[in-house]
Amino acid sequence: MSRLRDMTKEQLQQREITLRQQYANYKSQGLQLDMSRGKPGVQQLDLTLNMLDCVNARDGYRAQNGLDVRNYGLLDGLPEIKQLFADILGLTPEQVIVGGNSSLNMMFDYISTAYSRGVCGHTPWCQQGEVKFLCPVPGYDRHFAVTQYFGIRMIPVEMTPYGPDMDKIEQLITDPQVKGMWCVPMYSNPDGITYSDDTVRRLAAMKPAAPDFRIIWDNAYCLHHLTDEGDTLLNIYPELVKNGNEDMVVEFTSTSKISFPGSGVAVLAASPNNVADVKKRMTIQTIGHDKLNMLRHIRYFKDLDGIRRHMKLHAAILLPRFRVVLDTLEAKLANMGIAHWHHPRGGYFVSVNVMDGCAKRTVELLREAGVVMTAAGATYPYGDDPRDRNIRIAPSFPAVEELAVAMEMFCLCAELACVEKLLAE
Repeated sequence: MSRLRDMTKEQLQQREITLRQQYANYKSQGLQLDMSRGKPGVQQLDLTLNMLDCVNARDGYRAQNGLDVRNYGLLDGLPEIKQLFADILGLTPEQVIVGGNSSLNMMFDYISTAYSRGVCGHTPWCQQGEVKFLCPVPGYDRHFAVTQYFGIRMIPVEMTPYGPDMDKIEQLITDPQVKGMWCVPMYSNPDGITYSDDTVRRLAAMKPAAPDFRIIWDNAYCLHHLTDEGDTLLNIYPELVKNGNEDMVVEFTSTSKISFPGSGVAVLAASPNNVADVKKRMTIQTIGHDKLNMLRHIRYFKDLDGIRRHMKLHAAILLPRFRVVLDTLEAKLANMGIAHWHHPRGGYFVSVNVMDGCAKRTVELLREAGVVMTAAGATYPYGDDPRDRNIRIAPSFPAVEELAVAMEMFCLCAELACVEKLLAE
């Protein structure tokens, strides 16, 4: 197939007729396929069913320190699961606070507290006029929703193959109203980019004008490799310490896509100052989170090696789905000059940039044919992709056979949207 931009108007018109016929055939099938969120599929959920039997009367309900996990107490989590997450993140157990099932909830709480009460004794953000947050784009729509909820002005910063544009960030942080930034540093949502060592070091060395500037380091995919040769991410905390910036980053992760998304374990990890500040709020907010669930997780996985073995099972399920996505894109769109995409080595998404002005139309065509995608624009603050080109594909939930059909449809709709645009020019 020739590149679309090289076709004559007559060739484009003939191509449009062919594509519309193919589209009508798919539409007549009454498809109902959902690729809107990065949800684990049923096979993945089944991997940890035995976890539900790990805490019982036979084996007892006591943690290693003798605490009866059925009762009140232990604000920041069981010592053994604090140790597990410390091993995952390369920190000490004292730097880890174990929460409930949702790291997003913990991030929301942190932003809410910074906005209404301030961080580490600083003036609340709500009392400082219009405050701003840096948002690497394309990025995670739920991050953007949190800052938008509090009326924090979001400033997009373009991603590069090495992470967010550091030259731009270093310019923007000279403004004292810039109070922080969102980061998904490993297998970023949606591009699947892992920050380079140089990017991590530059972030750790920054000297923001705002003394209460915080990087929300959402390390959600730190264990989510698709192959044995997955990416590596430089541990930012030692770099922060070298630069006297240990309070600047607050890190989050969870087992949401390791065990059960609705019943995982989430953590916040940070410097001693930040941990003490968060625990001060938690003493009022809660008596403690679900220790039965924490005990289930530690008995099932046991240690970091146990989780790593488990993640290979996830990879075996996910890798064929990513191959379907990438192989179909390559076969259908690679030579057409209308789209490009990343080839992630982990995480949950494939990010596709179609021709400018065609993302919304592509997603609309898919929806009308029964394939639900993440809304075009969702990967940008306020849902506004200025070039209307980025589409996030989430391959994890559908069966492989359904995914193959959905990707055929995706490529067809992307080409049709581009043909329509070229004919309208």
